[in-house]
Amino acid sequence: MARVVIENLSKIFRNPRGGEIKAVDGANLVIEDREFMVLVGPSGCGKSTTLRLIAGLDEPTGGTISLDGRAINGAPPKDRDLAMVFQNHALYPHMTGHENLAFGLKLRKLSRDEIDRRIAEAAELLDLKDCLKRRPAELSGGQRQRLAVGRALVRKPALFLFDEPLSNLDAPMRAQMRREIAQLHQRLGSTMLYVTHDQVEAMTMGDRISVMQSGVVQQTASPMEVYEKPANLFVAGFIGLPPMNLFHGQLTMKDGTACFCERPVGSESGEVFELRMDSGMASVVAPFAGKPVVLGLRPEDIRVPLQESGGGPMVQAVSEFVEHLGPEIHVHARTGEHVFVARLPAGERIAPRQKLRFAFDASRARLFDPATGKAIV
Repeated sequence: MARVVIENLSKIFRNPRGGEIKAVDGANLVIEDREFMVLVGPSGCGKSTTLRLIAGLDEPTGGTISLDGRAINGAPPKDRDLAMVFQNHALYPHMTGHENLAFGLKLRKLSRDEIDRRIAEAAELLDLKDCLKRRPAELSGGQRQRLAVGRALVRKPALFLFDEPLSNLDAPMRAQMRREIAQLHQRLGSTMLYVTHDQVEAMTMGDRISVMQSGVVQQTASPMEVYEKPANLFVAGFIGLPPMNLFHGQLTMKDGTACFCERPVGSESGEVFELRMDSGMASVVAPFAGKPVVLGLRPEDIRVPLQESGGGPMVQAVSEFVEHLGPEIHVHARTGEHVFVARLPAGERIAPRQKLRFAFDASRARLFDPATGKAIV
């Protein structure tokens, strides 16, 4: 299929007053052959611009884009052997589904038999048989999106590009289309690059995900590696619902063991806590003793034990808000200067303004350098 290599890619836009906006800033990314890569980040981080640069819809300011070892900088979009699915479907409203699928193939002067064969294959694969004789206005949002995917599919490109294709759909339809696109990738074995701001899409669909912020690739890894071992504070705070809890404090060494102490600010809503870190971290974090650090802990790694003797550091806090989500509850609690979230089973009976003692799983904790934002361990 296709292997894509992006090296030092940048794109600078100029505003009317002559200022510069760096939409993409020295991005590096490798998309392996037959891989489903998801580019995820907040609005304005440069992910859609990166996709447009690969597609040839914008020209890069610097860097190179290679497809199977061939540099495609400057090549017209039609010569890049790729197909793109847009956020707004971009279907021709006056054409039927069949005509929308056939349009690009006719421009490439394929025979009628070949066009009909490819459309039949796409219709079977995407359940579009009932849509071929109808115009886009007569179709549901999900049908229009499948038709847009089908138009890319009949091209049989080396690379598929998806630019937030599900953002205009309601929640149930988004969940259905996530499954359909993921299953399509499994059946075709094609190389796909999928752009989204929705981390649920990123975590559930991608073989690997690449997190972007301010035009820079922050981390590229498998979804679970990004979730469990974020490379920096931005990734830790962006990936996860709720996101990773971040506590600012100081690291000390006691009897050869690293301890995290929350920075006191005189808050009366809870008590400043000290957390003894996992023994295996001591040698790695020792150089940061006496220095400010940020402790990261996922909500599921904080619990309310049945008995206080159940092991693990105990932290006193006051619940401020409780979200009931069916199979689980999210408890927003305060200790010292920090508000954190604990993900607990639905059976827990916790009320607002209740004083609780939480157990923190120190073995799951991550530490970050507040000066650079990078992970220490």
